[in-house]
Amino acid sequence: MSKLFNALREAIAREDAVAQATLVRGEPLGAKLLIYEDGRILGTLGHPELDEAVAADARALLPQGKIETRSYQLASGEEVDVYIESFLPPRRLVVIGAVHIAIPLVAMARELGYRTTVIDAREFFATRERFPHADELIVAWPDEALAQVPLGPQTDIVVLAHDEKFEDPALQVALRSRAGYIGAIGSRKTSEARAERLRQAGFSDEDIARIHGPIGIDIGARTPAEIAVSILAEIIAVRSGRDPRGAGSGLLPAKATAGND
Repeated sequence: MSKLFNALREAIAREDAVAQATLVRGEPLGAKLLIYEDGRILGTLGHPELDEAVAADARALLPQGKIETRSYQLASGEEVDVYIESFLPPRRLVVIGAVHIAIPLVAMARELGYRTTVIDAREFFATRERFPHADELIVAWPDEALAQVPLGPQTDIVVLAHDEKFEDPALQVALRSRAGYIGAIGSRKTSEARAERLRQAGFSDEDIARIHGPIGIDIGARTPAEIAVSILAEIIAVRSGRDPRGAGSGLLPAKATAGND
């Protein structure tokens, strides 16, 4: 038991997504199984077929951080109950491009409980004076920095770079990851051109469809703070399983994102 407890504690410390299953009705009562996001398991509930079924259910519950008690019938006909508890790492928002919109975006995201990371190769933009609320500032090429950041389902990536030499490599890393949300700023024309470049780089239409662009819900946003609200609103909608792209949606700020075409 102590081995499983230590493994769970280590996983939480490493910010790994993991679920713990406990047999709460049946024998051996209190038996535990640890299920990792990558498919590994540790421990046993006492029945191989039960371990397999519970592990599959736990991996399905894990991305939503759900906690449930489920009933299972063993080959012997006995019915048992298993308590499944998900342990997710903190929500992370990774912002590519230390531009003016990123400043209120990071501040608001922190209020929502995000751990925030700002990445920009330009050190005069990615400063603590501009981003006092950021948990982490990384001065590096975005694609190289992203390769060093955990990009699991609890991570949301927002690309505000406005420059294809920054955004394209970063988006390629993002699309190869399991990030829960990927968004990129720009007009529809800019988004279409970006999609074509990604196709030429070998990404499928299904891959490219993961990118929310133009980013944000259309609320008529014009100021950096208003645009930040629209971006976070879209992220919340996606996370909640809602369709953020209803009638009239798609952020096309006329003033605050000068440089869109």
